[in-house]
Amino acid sequence: VQLQASGGGLVQAGGSLRLSCAASGRTFSRYTVGWFRQAPGKEREFVAIISWSGGSTYYADSVKGRFTIPRDNRKNTVYLQMNSLKPEDTAVYYCAATPRQWPAGVREDDYWGPGTQVTVSS
Repeated sequence: VQLQASGGGLVQAGGSLRLSCAASGRTFSRYTVGWFRQAPGKEREFVAIISWSGGSTYYADSVKGRFTIPRDNRKNTVYLQMNSLKPEDTAVYYCAATPRQWPAGVREDDYWGPGTQVTVSS
């Protein structure tokens, strides 16, 4: 599975962005997929995760109520809809996928794509 995140950019605080994680491979629809982010000088942190069916999701407390993680398995794509963005959401965002089923999380040795930069100005 190869992953490609896109949709990052510069947005003002309070604005919205939608990131996309497009995947190759026919079995992607059976993968658990997560979003992570890494801010300058900080460790990478978990943001959100979704089961293969989309029936189960989990969010970091810092984004709960502001971000959602829908997926469209017909398009082999998982999204990260980010609303009410704050300057502290500024980071490089990565998507990652694992064939292990919910509630298994994504590990470093799973499939990761290159990140997309999100910058939120105050």
